[in-house]
Amino acid sequence: MTLRDVAIQYSKRSYSPYSKAKVGSAIETEDGTVIGGCNIENSSFGGTVCAERVAIWKAISEGHKKIKKVYVYTEAGWPPCGLCRQVMAEFAHENLEVIISDGQGKETHKSFKDLLPMAFTPEHLKV
Repeated sequence: MTLRDVAIQYSKRSYSPYSKAKVGSAIETEDGTVIGGCNIENSSFGGTVCAERVAIWKAISEGHKKIKKVYVYTEAGWPPCGLCRQVMAEFAHENLEVIISDGQGKETHKSFKDLLPMAFTPEHLKV
């Protein structure tokens, strides 16, 4: 399965009764493992979590430490939100690629550094 296939599959698992926006994400870790995630909403909106973060947290909880690619799929082709970009910064491989896709098959490829220049990373906390 391609990253796009995994992201679309996970978008169908989305729990989004409030926004109706079904978001799926697939990430590839340093060793080539692919992990998917979907957005999960909550009636207390602060408890909502984006697909990208679900996939990243699943990867980290399974023992992976760095992500090489993030694929984000929505019908409208939405990019990752700011909070997701910050979470990506924590676990980003130095050449992290972010792919944003829509329902028509259009893909936009971006380097993470273009999406979040001057990211705050764990390196900033080393004393």
